[in-house]
Amino acid sequence: MSAGVEARALFRAFLREGRRFPNYNIREYIQRRAKEGFQEAASITDITAVDALLQSGRQELEVVKRQSLVYRLYGRKVKNVLELDLAFKPGVKPGDMSA
Repeated sequence: MSAGVEARALFRAFLREGRRFPNYNIREYIQRRAKEGFQEAASITDITAVDALLQSGRQELEVVKRQSLVYRLYGRKVKNVLELDLAFKPGVKPGDMSA
């Protein structure tokens, strides 16, 4: 497999694994960090450096996979304010909790 194809597969795996985190902040951090890391490494053309980066990326992906599993098993079940459904509902007065 060529380095470009492997890098894209690794990038997609990072994004996919990032979506598995139950916590919004961590989920967004993992995805943002993956995008930044791959953009920084996009200009590297040295074969040995690319291979070293891919190896490092595989190791980091394994860490992210383990952490997502731990967060799913032992993470808090309370949602973040960004994850709550706080949409406006017509006909419901603000502060009315009966609806």
